[in-house]
Amino acid sequence: MGSLSSRAAVIPDVDSIRRETGFSQACLLHLHHRFQALDRDKKGYLSRMDLQQIGALAVNPLGDRIIDSFFPDRSQRVDFSGFVRVLAHFRPTEEEDSEIRDPKKPEPLNSRMNKLRFAFQLYDLDGDGKISWQEMLQVLWLMVGVQVTEEQLESITDRTLQEADEDEDGAVSFLEFAKSLEKMNVEQKMSIRILK
Repeated sequence: MGSLSSRAAVIPDVDSIRRETGFSQACLLHLHHRFQALDRDKKGYLSRMDLQQIGALAVNPLGDRIIDSFFPDRSQRVDFSGFVRVLAHFRPTEEEDSEIRDPKKPEPLNSRMNKLRFAFQLYDLDGDGKISWQEMLQVLWLMVGVQVTEEQLESITDRTLQEADEDEDGAVSFLEFAKSLEKMNVEQKMSIRILK
């Protein structure tokens, strides 16, 4: 069995990925192993079908939307670096991550603001930068399904939109979304265990 650094050499651009995502070398090795296990045909990339094998996504009402986030620009495959970039949004924020950072460096993928952006895009189904009433209804329907009536769900959607839509344009912008979630601990909610 080789050393940690020699095993990390099998991961292309491991140092760059580590800096960008904040994952430790050991965690990247674990994720690389997971990536390879999902890539059953040894293609070197994952497809939507590969990601649908992940049990936590299969039972998550937003699983399809999360899977979509791995495939920006309608691509049909994700390589290892793209895979871990998305997973980095779910990495818990550590106290040292929240210290004053160099403004010339990019914001960490697991920062509060990037977690909010990631959550926002799960609701913004058409990618226009706003969450419409219809988009809110669709996502809420995915989340609660048959547990409530259509009338109740529409009422919840109306109330949610009224509370968040400060400029009263009938949709929720990213800033309105961020403000409405300010009281919630987004980092804790989005810091799921991704290494299962």
